[in-house]
Formats: sequence, structure tokens, C-alpha cells
Amino acid sequence: MKRLGVDPPCGVLDPKEAVLLAVSCDAFAYGQEDTNNDRITIEWTNTPDGAAKQFRREWFQGDGMVRRKNLPIEYNP
Repeated sequence: MKRLGVDPPCGVLDPKEAVLLAVSCDAFAYGQEDTNNDRITIEWTNTPDGAAKQFRREWFQGDGMVRRKNLPIEYNP
């Protein structure tokens, strides 16, 4: 799905650190497209010990535990 965007799209947080994400939506013909399965998926994992605070996609491809949270989208037409 291309109509939703998230900024920042990725990053690294220290323990107990929080971040605000901006979610944007491109214009589309609401009611003419199926939106029942629209969702944003947040994936997170613990960083390796001693890792710099620089996001690395390979952290999600190793044998570490990757967690996911699906957030359903409710549009306000």
C-alpha cells in the first residue's frame, strides 16, 4: 500500500526513550477502494551489545527476536 507514509521510517531508541511518528495519507477515492486491511506495522528488536545508535536493517535478518505490532487504520472521510 502506497498511500500511507511514516516519518521517520526507522530509527534507534535508547531504553525508556520515546519518539513521535508523523503518519501521512495521500488523497484517494474513499469508498471506492477496499480499506479494511489497511494497517501500519511497527517492527522492533533489541540492538546487539555495543552497537552504535545507527539503524541497521540487518539486525532484523539475523537470529534475534523481531517483534511486530499491527495498527489498523481507521479513516475519517
